[in-house]
Amino acid sequence: MLYLAPMEDVTDPAFRMLCKRFGADRVYTEFVNADALVRDVNAATRKLTISDAERPVAIQIYGRDADSMAEAARIVEQARPDFIDINFGCPVKKVAGKGAGAGLLRDVPRMLDITRAVVNAVSIPVTAKTRLGWDADHLIIVDLAEALQDCGIRELAIHGRTRAQMYTGEADWTLIGAVKNNPRMHIPIIGNGDVTTPQRAKECFDRYGVDAIMIGRATFGCPWIFSDIKSYLTGSPIHRFTDSPIPRTMQWCVSILKEHVERSIEWIGDERKGIVHSRRHFANSPVFKGLYDFKQTRIALLRAETKDEVFSIMDDIVSRWSPAYNENLNNR
Repeated sequence: MLYLAPMEDVTDPAFRMLCKRFGADRVYTEFVNADALVRDVNAATRKLTISDAERPVAIQIYGRDADSMAEAARIVEQARPDFIDINFGCPVKKVAGKGAGAGLLRDVPRMLDITRAVVNAVSIPVTAKTRLGWDADHLIIVDLAEALQDCGIRELAIHGRTRAQMYTGEADWTLIGAVKNNPRMHIPIIGNGDVTTPQRAKECFDRYGVDAIMIGRATFGCPWIFSDIKSYLTGSPIHRFTDSPIPRTMQWCVSILKEHVERSIEWIGDERKGIVHSRRHFANSPVFKGLYDFKQTRIALLRAETKDEVFSIMDDIVSRWSPAYNENLNNR
C-alpha cells in the first residue's frame, strides 16, 4: 500500500486527484487547525472539501486541547472522510512551538488525552502520524506506539526523524521496524521518510515489514511516482536513465505538470495564486533534473505569473531538451 503524505500547501484536491490517478492507495488532506474549525474559519473549513473520486481519503487535524480536538473531529466527520488522522508530527515552530503537532512529543499524557478524546468523539476510524521522538535523547516511539494503540487508533504512521531533525539528515527506519515487529502491536504501521525511488520503497517493505509506505516530498512534480513504485514491486526492471520502470517521455511528463497547473488554478480560483501554489512542483520536477544549462530556465519558471507564460516556457523546454532526453530513453 502506498499513501500520499499530508502536506500543508501541497495536498489540496488538485494534487490529491493526480496522485490518486497514478496509484496512491490513500490520500490525506492538508492539516486543519482544530481551533479554526471550531471557530468556523473559512480557510479551515475549505480544507474539508473531499470527493468520492479520491477515496479512501483522510482528513488530518491538529491542536493542543482535547476538547477542541474532539469538537473539530465531530465537525470533520460531517464531511464524510474515510479516516480522521491526528497530526502529532509537524515540526515547524508555529505548530510544535505552541504545543501541537510534534510539540506533543514533549507532553505524552496530553497527546494520549487528545487521542482518546478524538477516538471517543466519532464513529469513523481514527489514525495518527508522529515522529520517533523530540530529539535523539528521547526516542520514545516504541512505547508511544503501544500507548496510542491502547487509546484506540486504527493505524499509526511514523516519520523516521525526530522533531529536532526537522527534515534534515536521513530518516531512521530501524525504529519504525522495531514498532512494526513489536509483538504487542496489532494495528497497521505506516513508514514515512526518504522514500524517493522504487528501489528504496521495495527495500523498506522487505527490510522493515511495514504495512504501507507514506510518500511526501518525492511526489513534488512527480505524482506518477506511485505507479513507478507499483510497477517495480511487481517485477518491472528499472530504466537506467530515468530511475523508473516506466520510460516516460519529457513531453508526457510536461503534460502532467501543465494539468496540475490548470487544476490548481481551478481549485484556487485565481490564475496567479494557482501558479504560485504549484511552482514547487513544475519548477523542481525530477524530469528536469540534470538538464544542461537549465538554471536560467528554472528561474524564469519561478518568475512566471500567467498560465500562458508558464506553458510557453514548458513548451520551450520540450523543444530544446526533449530530443536528447528521449534519445536517452531509447538507449536502455
